Amino acid sequence: MLDKLKKVKEALQNEIEAAATLKDAEQLKIKYLGRKGAINDLMKLIPTLPAEQRATFGQQINSFKIDITDIINEAFKKLSSESIPKVKKEIFDVTLPGKRPFIGKMHPVTRTIEDIKEVFARLGFDVAYGPEVELEYYNFEALNIPPDHPSRTDFDTFYIKNDILLRSQTSTVQIRIMENQKPPIRIIAPGRVYRPDTVDARHSFMFHQVEGLLVDEGVSFSDLKGVLNQFIKTYFGKDVQMRFRPSFFPFTEPSAEVDISCSICSGKGCSVCSYSGWVEILGAGMVNPNVFKSVHYDPEKYTGFAFGMGVERIAMLKHGIDDIRLFYENNIHFLSQF
Repeated sequence: MLDKLKKVKEALQNEIEAAATLKDAEQLKIKYLGRKGAINDLMKLIPTLPAEQRATFGQQINSFKIDITDIINEAFKKLSSESIPKVKKEIFDVTLPGKRPFIGKMHPVTRTIEDIKEVFARLGFDVAYGPEVELEYYNFEALNIPPDHPSRTDFDTFYIKNDILLRSQTSTVQIRIMENQKPPIRIIAPGRVYRPDTVDARHSFMFHQVEGLLVDEGVSFSDLKGVLNQFIKTYFGKDVQMRFRPSFFPFTEPSAEVDISCSICSGKGCSVCSYSGWVEILGAGMVNPNVFKSVHYDPEKYTGFAFGMGVERIAMLKHGIDDIRLFYENNIHFLSQF
């Protein structure tokens, strides 16, 4: 029996030396220590021995099993270390600057909204938000937009069903605020709006607006000019000029388009301003008394002004961008400039 143990151990030593991979070592472990391995075969011989020899032989097999286990484990360690690729030692210059991780930035449209909010916060305006899926009442009727107005057709508004639509302006927030709050009111309403426009360099079916509203006793058109002049010079610079052009909006009377001197050519004339030296940035006017009536304000007591601007247009003028589509293409080379 001792000869059998000796032969098994010698065979294992020879096979371990020949093992070249972890898979070879695993096969040897199964061969010698598995349920059908060499150790179990030796254990089966114990009942065939004389009774006085069984205990001694059993102890020898257990001791032999421990030795084999140690040999196989050593083989595993050796082969595992050899399988790990050697790391080439390189000279490292500790004075070199480290590799900085890429840090994301705020999207230019979001940044523009935050900058606009900051300017108007200094002027005492609060920020108000409202739903993007709106009722036709808030988007049109309460704003004094008649049923036959072109903007109420399917060509200019995304209708979901009946009188439910995607808002085409954030003026809807102004109505909701006035329904639930008495003057004085001083708010701006930023957010996404939707119009079925053909996408090109200056139009998109989804864009962002910031609309403003101020209502109180004794508010005049000169107050509107003062607020917008302060905003424009704070945001675009003190050298930028502003002008008002008469216009028409159902929800304001009188109404005006507001232009600024072109920030690209400093008013000298270029392709961006169509060589006029001026670019339109927003619409504004005094709140129409009919709007006040729809929210149960006394138009004899209260007056107010409203204005609205496209955020993307403001950003394009600020940074000299000539295509609105750049904001939505997720081009990291473009976005990383801001």
